[in-house]
Amino acid sequence: MMGDGDRVEIDGGIMEGGGQILRVSTALSCLLGTPLRVRNIRAGRSQPGLRSVCLLMQVAMPCVLFAAAPSELHLKGGTNAEMAPQIDYTVMVFKPIVEKFNLTLDCIIKRRGYYPKGGGEVTIRMSPVKQLSPITLTDRGTVTKIHGRAFVAGALPIKIAKDMASAAVRCIRKEIRDLYVNIQTVREPDNEAFGTGTGIIIVAETSTGCLLAGSSLGKRGKSADRVGTEAAEMLLGNLQHGGAVDDYLQDQLIIFMALADGISRVKTGPITLHTETAIHFAEQLTKAKFTVTKSEDDGSSKDAYIIECQGIGLLNPNL
Repeated sequence: MMGDGDRVEIDGGIMEGGGQILRVSTALSCLLGTPLRVRNIRAGRSQPGLRSVCLLMQVAMPCVLFAAAPSELHLKGGTNAEMAPQIDYTVMVFKPIVEKFNLTLDCIIKRRGYYPKGGGEVTIRMSPVKQLSPITLTDRGTVTKIHGRAFVAGALPIKIAKDMASAAVRCIRKEIRDLYVNIQTVREPDNEAFGTGTGIIIVAETSTGCLLAGSSLGKRGKSADRVGTEAAEMLLGNLQHGGAVDDYLQDQLIIFMALADGISRVKTGPITLHTETAIHFAEQLTKAKFTVTKSEDDGSSKDAYIIECQGIGLLNPNL
């Protein structure tokens, strides 16, 4: 805690120059009681972007973890939006991995909402923790299972979901021949979806409990085949770099690593700008110390890095 009440000045125009800076800084200033002023917010962005449920959740989660009582959040906005994690990713990948910090997260999808209208609703339930435990995610293991979900909502035929799924399976088969790929095709019920949308998420599970994903959203003029192939290629890319987390989870773990009590170590692919940004601001606002080193493994992971963090072990004053 900064006892002298000094206000921290944050330049929102540097590095990723987007909402990432606002999310990390807001959550940390709230937890640490640090007054904050952000200048140039989203200076790096051409348009302000949609309110995404998953991004709202990223700000709220750390705050409610250190609250006095259990919280229930009702978040409204896009659940499957461009430039933001999809809610399926949050449930299938983010939740099980972030729970390794010794927290529990319930995420109930009431209604899905698509670009440009948003209109989705998600309920999040969390209980406070006394302190977060550090995590070690460095051993990727071998891929044991690949499953996914291809969806259509609104006025679109289920055939689109089937085409996305089969294109994705074909693409994965080229690289991984001996594994059954199970992609569900779903037409979202009308009462649980707002607007028209289509997309796919594919998750690989490994022998050590790692989860890595690839996802893509349909949009006008983009063929179903291309959507499916894009998600599959993203998944394969995440598997190739040998990291234990995929490129999306990387930056979402930083704030929890900074707050945890002890040393966290995570093996990732090349460090994304989002992650560099999150580390920069987590260090500026807390006394957490991050180091990033190239992974000197068995040589199989050419592009793997280890993110190590000595967390501050924030204690919940309310418990």
